[in-house]
Amino acid sequence: MKTIGEAVKQLIRETPFLEEALDEGLINISSLSRRFKPQIEKELHKKVQTGAIVMAIKRYNPGYNYNLKFGIKQFVSGLGDLIVQSGLMHYTYENSGTLPARQRELISRISGDQIYYSVSRGIFETTVVVSNSTTKLVEEIFANEKLIFQKYRLSSITLRLPKKRDETTGFFYYILKNLALENINIEELISTTNEFTILVSENDIDRAFSILMKLKKSGK
Repeated sequence: MKTIGEAVKQLIRETPFLEEALDEGLINISSLSRRFKPQIEKELHKKVQTGAIVMAIKRYNPGYNYNLKFGIKQFVSGLGDLIVQSGLMHYTYENSGTLPARQRELISRISGDQIYYSVSRGIFETTVVVSNSTTKLVEEIFANEKLIFQKYRLSSITLRLPKKRDETTGFFYYILKNLALENINIEELISTTNEFTILVSENDIDRAFSILMKLKKSGK
């Protein structure tokens, strides 16, 4: 049978950002215990004293989280320059037999120009991100494709990742968590082996850049 401690551990792990807040002493444990009480009683099929839940929370060991955060901060401090691109647009099309040919045509017609271009193909749809200056060209080339979504006035921040990217657990969570805490909506994510690009609204680009720079400096 599951214990109170095990139930508490599960609830903490399942609640976004709660573990970090407990680590930093930002949570009123008594209030949290009262909030957890109905869920724990339902899980254990019996009445539970609030004091027992308080003790279980106090005994909860977040030690692994300290090690995780330390490794991530070291990793973030090793990020290369943050590269900002503005004036971008985002199109998503339903995959079709003709879509690859449309992509090749677009690439050939913008080849040699200093134009941002990225394509991500999924199982059912493909996303194309390009500079706003190619709006008419994209809509001309993809005119016969099924458009699912489009959005203009976007900006991107590209992070050059250290070589030990695959050895660092939780990096993406750490970055996205800090942006989410500041209510910055991520419009799109683009990733290669050593680069990670975040697309946000042009209205959010300054705040997003400031947050990422602060994270980078905090690891040093």
